[in-house]
Amino acid sequence: MAIKITDECINCGACEPECPNNAIYEAAEDWKFSDGTALSGTIVLPNGDKVNADESQEPVSDEFYFIIADKCTECKGFHDEPQCAAVCPVDCCVPDEDHEETEEELLTKKSFLHNE
Repeated sequence: MAIKITDECINCGACEPECPNNAIYEAAEDWKFSDGTALSGTIVLPNGDKVNADESQEPVSDEFYFIIADKCTECKGFHDEPQCAAVCPVDCCVPDEDHEETEEELLTKKSFLHNE
């Protein structure tokens, strides 16, 4: 499953540079699917949604850092554990029960994000 950041986040920013998929954003920051990935132009996400990877998207939170579930692979294929959770000083990077995925699905998402 993807990782989410809870409202216990202290906005320290330790997690953001650790994400190999650029799935973590600062509160109130617009984001793009193309940020930190090989995606560009019109794409079809693994869930079937069609989007423009270069188009700015609305922030998920305007109060604390957030993770884009469609870009989160729990660091599968990069690291042995989610790096955001490993560096978080308040343990607010936790599994997102609303976005459960198998290891195979996460690795497929990684390949999709990075055109592998």
